[in-house]
Amino acid sequence: MPIQIKSNSPLRSLPEDYCADGADRWFEITDGFDKGKKLFYSDYGPANGKADKTVLFVHGNPECSYTFRHARDALLGQNPDLRIICPDHIGMGISDQADFEMVDMHHSANLRLLIEHLDLRNVVLVVHDWGGPIGVGAFLDQMDRVDALVVLNTTIFPMPSEGITYANWPLKLMPWNSFGWLIPDRLWGGVAAFVLQEANPGSLAALYGKSLVFQGRFALRRFSKGTPAYVFSESLRSSANARSSKRNLLQTPYWGHGYEYEDKTHGTQNNHEFYRKMQEQLPKFWGPEGRNIPVAAHIGEYDPCGKKSVREQWIEALPRMAEHLHVYPDMGHFIEEYKGPEIAQSIVALVTGLR
Repeated sequence: MPIQIKSNSPLRSLPEDYCADGADRWFEITDGFDKGKKLFYSDYGPANGKADKTVLFVHGNPECSYTFRHARDALLGQNPDLRIICPDHIGMGISDQADFEMVDMHHSANLRLLIEHLDLRNVVLVVHDWGGPIGVGAFLDQMDRVDALVVLNTTIFPMPSEGITYANWPLKLMPWNSFGWLIPDRLWGGVAAFVLQEANPGSLAALYGKSLVFQGRFALRRFSKGTPAYVFSESLRSSANARSSKRNLLQTPYWGHGYEYEDKTHGTQNNHEFYRKMQEQLPKFWGPEGRNIPVAAHIGEYDPCGKKSVREQWIEALPRMAEHLHVYPDMGHFIEEYKGPEIAQSIVALVTGLR
């Protein structure tokens, strides 16, 4: 039976593997800027209803929970006794559209409400991209809910200025963050469709050339329904969602440092304190000084979030990451699109060690 889409998302046609029959759920946000909005999540559990661990997949931008389909399906095949939860953030996937320019702290506040609504405990937290600060931030002041962490090309720490950053990569004169200014809202979905399917685009000419092709195909509605390109692009068909997605992109040069910007609806937005608390609490509660939880990482090195100095920040805070660190030199940022089975294996290994 097809999922009944209860939101105003522009994405109305879904592939069969977006969510299994009966696993679709909707949560009405109860507080904050998005009060009353509908947030979609899928919820897979064991047949007996009893799971000692819950795997929570937290996506970033410009993606949705569908990006974890390969890891999710591999995990369901390997360990059906786990509970698996995959939410779509507001403005992404099939959750309600954004109505202001949202960033990590806003999505994190919504996710925290969902976590508390479901009373999630014994969580294996899997985070990618902006899902790092979104996911870790959602557990601030309740860090004991998390038993293990899996990191996929993300950071909550100040992005080191040496080497490649989102302000000089992949081209200094036209870095990734500049796409937020250069690409019109009506074409933004094409960028999303492109970047999520390029493991390593090769030359700069290929990178920008393919991006233009995908933008054109999006504008002309040439992505077939049910394909990954359609899924990742169509939810950004609305200007509201595109602007919110692009706001994340504009902030990438300040990733982990905290930043401030003006939103037309809610005025000055400042997340310096949000990052300060994460950087303080994560090593204190999850590192050697605290519970010393097991950590795994799958990192595409062709990406600022994948460079050695970022990995070293994680390992300094959470030394156990070194036990399960997987680095792929020829892969890019969206590692979960290509290494789903390997990610699932790491999750199973962490859970097995916890039992």
